[in-house]
Amino acid sequence: MIKKTLKLSLVGKTNAGKSTFINNIVGETVSIQNKKINTTQELIIGVKNLHDSQFIFYDTPGLSHLKSLDKNKKKLKTNLWEGINQSDIILFIIDSKNFKITYIHEQLIKLLVLDKKIIIIFNKVDLISKSILLPIIKELNNTYNLEAFFVISAKLKYGIENLMKFLKKFAKESKWIFHKNVISNKDDIFISNECTRNSILTFLHKEIPYNIKIKNIIFKYLKNGDLKIKQKIIIDQDRYKKIILGKRGEKIKSIREYSQKEIEKIFKVNTHLYLEIIKVNAKKN
Repeated sequence: MIKKTLKLSLVGKTNAGKSTFINNIVGETVSIQNKKINTTQELIIGVKNLHDSQFIFYDTPGLSHLKSLDKNKKKLKTNLWEGINQSDIILFIIDSKNFKITYIHEQLIKLLVLDKKIIIIFNKVDLISKSILLPIIKELNNTYNLEAFFVISAKLKYGIENLMKFLKKFAKESKWIFHKNVISNKDDIFISNECTRNSILTFLHKEIPYNIKIKNIIFKYLKNGDLKIKQKIIIDQDRYKKIILGKRGEKIKSIREYSQKEIEKIFKVNTHLYLEIIKVNAKKN
């Protein structure tokens, strides 16, 4: 069998549905979803093998707030462009229910200079009438030289099969980059850490910076089959400890329980999660 590969970068605004898209295509959770801006900080790779073709999806940080000179946001910008540069095709994912046409034009102007094939994907079409999108697609098609347009619902997996069939024709003859059993460049520890970070962002929203760090201390399967995890929540300011703990420790209890349930859902095993808050001094430039 002659093997083929195709590398695709997922770009779009935060909450456009990039993580849901990649998780449903791969079939497992490899990228954590949250409504907080820039939930995806790392360059996460999802791998899907279909017959002779290996599809490699780069889930990049959202396009929001990447003009900032903030040190952490520079890292996000680096990961975003790294994913785009490595890809053969750019999948520009748009939230069908929440977008501005001016935003689409602005991003397309930036992306088109990269001289890569661009496919626009209007996601979340289950939430609107598709007829609303037709004049917008027509306008974009008349203005830019784009490869194709698709309307999908990543959550409901609507339109995904047709999209994958279309993408398959772009796969090039090449050795597979990942082993046939690999679905991501991230391991189980990374995913469990992300579950806790996601839980913190869910409960604390604007009180805690999006770049908060989680460090794994223990990730161990017990003799009875249960999973034991111990993690450290790394903070650089004392005030964050009080916020995370909450009144009488109620907030961290909710964070732990929510993260534990998400981990159990992903790994399908009874989990015992222990959290500790550790302050480290911020590094000076």
